[in-house]
Amino acid sequence: MERINYQHLFYFWNVAREESITRACEKLHLAQPTISGQLAVLEQQIGEKLFYKQGRKLALTDTGRVVFHYAEEIFSLGRELSNTLKGRPTGRALRLVVGVADALPKMVVYRLIEPAFRLPEPVQILCYEDKTERLLSDMAVQGMDLVLSDAPLTPTSGAKAFTHLLGECGVTVFGAPGLAATYRQNFPRSLSGAPFLLPTANTSLRRSLDQWFDAQSISPAIQAEIEDSALIKTFGSGGVGLFVAPSNVEAEIQSQYGVEAIGRIDSVHERFYAITMRRKLKHPAVTAILENARDKLFPA
Repeated sequence: MERINYQHLFYFWNVAREESITRACEKLHLAQPTISGQLAVLEQQIGEKLFYKQGRKLALTDTGRVVFHYAEEIFSLGRELSNTLKGRPTGRALRLVVGVADALPKMVVYRLIEPAFRLPEPVQILCYEDKTERLLSDMAVQGMDLVLSDAPLTPTSGAKAFTHLLGECGVTVFGAPGLAATYRQNFPRSLSGAPFLLPTANTSLRRSLDQWFDAQSISPAIQAEIEDSALIKTFGSGGVGLFVAPSNVEAEIQSQYGVEAIGRIDSVHERFYAITMRRKLKHPAVTAILENARDKLFPA
């Protein structure tokens, strides 16, 4: 392939950021045919389409996302070079790209990622949330440094990556104050027939809960099955039903959502994994996240 024309790449980068050729033209004070023509030349040079229409917006193709990832780095370095030559502090932060499985409790995700902000050098975090399968398929394309998940890689995933167990903990049953007072007595037998908000069947936690309910001959009254863990807690705080969450963030959940702990189910464990493209970790923020999780958040 011929050497990339950085002016063409600059136009592409602006169109991708604006999601529109028209808005990019307004920003750069250029005529639309100029940018459209340069984009066409870049696509012809690369041999792939970089955009596709999504409603009124332009969305990036898989190849477009790869090119955009590198363009971000290139023009960020260009700004840093310009600032350096002008004697200004660059303020360039270490970039950390994290994928988060949507089933993970958001409070645990925060506590997992938080050590990255305590590194000596500044860190800028780019966080994507999606299904684990989609995050893994996009891992290389998005340039992700790690994916946080509730399940390890499976042989059928096809991803060339490595799984690191961060830790595990039991779960606690929570409820709004009125429900908590009703179902706290005779726990866990009291849970039979109790209104419950459960994660969807595609999550590891739901499978573990179903096995525990069966083993205990408990039949909850399922009010709703909700994929997003934060939404479950929001419904639970409104008194719609009971819900479970990791015991190691028990105090934070009670404080933030105004619910009460009813009882712990220590035999049901929620596990947390980090998935990386490389076995040997080089990114200091990734190393800090794994070490803090194993030493402090989930001590053996």
